[in-house]
Amino acid sequence: MPQPVLSRVADFLGITSLNSIGRDAYIIIALRSLRMFTAGIPSLILALFFASLKFPDSRIGVFMTLTLLGDVMLSLLLTLVADKLGRRRILFMGSVMMAGSGVIFAMSESFWILLIAAVFGIISVTGGDCGPFRAVEESILSGLTDEKTRSDVLSWYITATTMAGAIGAEFAGRTVQALEKSSGNTTSAFHALFWAYAAFGVLGSILCLGLSTRCEAAGEKRAEMVERGRGGGNGEEEEVLLEAITPSTTDGFEESGERIARQQQPPPPPRKQSYFSQISKPTRSIMFKLWMLLGIDSLADGMTPYSLMNYYVDQKFHLSKATLGDITSASQFLCAVSAVFAGPLSKYIGLINTMVFTHLPSSIASAFIPLPSSVGWTVALMLFRAALNSMDQAPRTAFIAAVVKPDERTGVMGITSMVRTLAMSAGPSITGLLSGNGTFWVAFLATGICRITYDLGLWVLFVNVKVDKDVGRQADADSVDDEAWNGLLSDTESEESDEGNRSWDFERGQRGV
Repeated sequence: MPQPVLSRVADFLGITSLNSIGRDAYIIIALRSLRMFTAGIPSLILALFFASLKFPDSRIGVFMTLTLLGDVMLSLLLTLVADKLGRRRILFMGSVMMAGSGVIFAMSESFWILLIAAVFGIISVTGGDCGPFRAVEESILSGLTDEKTRSDVLSWYITATTMAGAIGAEFAGRTVQALEKSSGNTTSAFHALFWAYAAFGVLGSILCLGLSTRCEAAGEKRAEMVERGRGGGNGEEEEVLLEAITPSTTDGFEESGERIARQQQPPPPPRKQSYFSQISKPTRSIMFKLWMLLGIDSLADGMTPYSLMNYYVDQKFHLSKATLGDITSASQFLCAVSAVFAGPLSKYIGLINTMVFTHLPSSIASAFIPLPSSVGWTVALMLFRAALNSMDQAPRTAFIAAVVKPDERTGVMGITSMVRTLAMSAGPSITGLLSGNGTFWVAFLATGICRITYDLGLWVLFVNVKVDKDVGRQADADSVDDEAWNGLLSDTESEESDEGNRSWDFERGQRGV
């Protein structure tokens, strides 16, 4: 019987893959969509809010820089310990901190109090998600998916959240305008928006409560072991497993006694390691190259972000602010729509090919934006660049998830986010140096060169890297020794086991689970 048309469309667009993951995937996507929606509030009004409080421009610049650096350091710390503290706990803490910072911004007008609240509340000064939570969420989604569904689910994660960011920026702008007209007090309007920001943080914390234990590193490891036939089945399957890992003996009694003695001995204290050393050498050998390339790409993005492109177009063609806003909204909308097709495309041509073949035309378009003398062709190039600009994000995350061990994913993705944020923060300063005396076009040319370097570097260094279901998972599963596995089975199944299953079978020299 031929597959229905709607079912084939759902398979192609990745909707089937998203549905197969279940509630956790929808909650994660909703959580970041909510966060991206609210990120438009501080990014749009923060500088205006400080100006209404009569803060000098120098203080506003210092605030932006210190907030960004504080976010980077806090993000790195939280992502490196997220698997130990609990991923759900980190996400819940993030929503609570977001709500707390919103309350402080709504009530306080002290520069230093606001700065502390901005750092610990991960206030976005750029409109993007600069905190640790995207890395944690991508690690969760990578653990919930496999090589067949991962790129589809991550594509919808990018699409939904990008669309939410575009809507949030539009909402914030119109709300500020309406509040200013109704109250006549600009500062009061800004305070009201921060109360809304706090409310969204409370809603996010409620969403976090719906996440299951599958989102944790331990739950992910158990699921992978079950998939590999190492547990989680019925009692008969577990008996076969235990028999296979138990040495055969003639009588079994002496061996059983020795095994009891070994199990009763306290384990040696774990050797203290730095967080970075917990990332294996094979992972580091791959990620050092990727981090270098991502730094170049992020530097390029920081040199010509939407705000500076709008400034360039305004200076060249003197368009209205409403028209510039429409161009930005259209660009973000195209980013969101095109990201849907990144997952299906990566199934046919591969992750690296998808990243390079979609991002390279966008990179070339970036270099040519200053060339047209008409506003129509300039805007067309900007929209073409935006349409392909985000199609590498989901394949990139899927590639990282596939080539690193599961227990390294959160930390690696956190370091990746830190590298990208730091490189991006240097971009505007470089643009300022390059664009003096009417030479703004040099910044666009430098952006294109950096982005093309990133694309060609990806192709040369990673096109031959094989990615399949065993990469990043096989070594992790094999590293679990028998005694650790027995302990895991005992812990996870103890509540379901009856008294008879806890008896010793001395003839076979093993313990029944």
